[in-house]
Amino acid sequence: MSETFEQLAEKIKWDGQGLVPAIVQDAQSKEVLMLAYMNRESLKRTIDSGETWFWSRSRSELWHKGATSGHIQKVRALKYDCDGDTLLVLVDQTGPACHTGAYSCFHNGVPLANADGQEDSAAQEAKPAGSRFDILNKLEALIAQRDAERPEGAYTTYLFEKGVDKILKKVGEEASEVIIAAKNRSPEELRYEASDLIFHLLVLLREQKLPLDALMYELERRHLKKKSEYAISD
Repeated sequence: MSETFEQLAEKIKWDGQGLVPAIVQDAQSKEVLMLAYMNRESLKRTIDSGETWFWSRSRSELWHKGATSGHIQKVRALKYDCDGDTLLVLVDQTGPACHTGAYSCFHNGVPLANADGQEDSAAQEAKPAGSRFDILNKLEALIAQRDAERPEGAYTTYLFEKGVDKILKKVGEEASEVIIAAKNRSPEELRYEASDLIFHLLVLLREQKLPLDALMYELERRHLKKKSEYAISD
């Protein structure tokens, strides 16, 4: 039996003003978009409507994210931490999350000093060193940012504004180029064309609101299924 809203609300540690911080994260790119506050009413409206509602501490009123800008957030998942004092809301973001027009509110980098006194680049991302798939994470995040901000002159902006038919055409073209490169037995050509195909496939996944994680999950599921089949046959 699923818990009632009142049972859920009892598990949340509301502060003295009856609020709890809510971290909003892009369900696809996993980028943190913003931090806002919810009270009981905004949490209930978020759950009931499937879109984010918050409590404005400056205006002392409820606000529906995107009600005026159109940049709504469709809730994909909602969680609370082990202490019950913070919410995590995973969303499909329409347009920029920040009122400045930026994809994320967290776009101001702070330089940090290493132990040897040298400064890190503010743009350096805190991701596990040495992972050969880091670039896929970076590309997914960049494509999500382009989708939200639509900077003029950017190729990804052009693809999103032309729509799914144009993106599908590019995926088809790049797949054909990969086949030709492979038939030509040209590793350099194949590397180039396969990279184009992966980029355009990531754009298509963003347009379809399908996170790269979903593909990783499906591949893992198939792998485990195959291992299980082999174990049975042995």
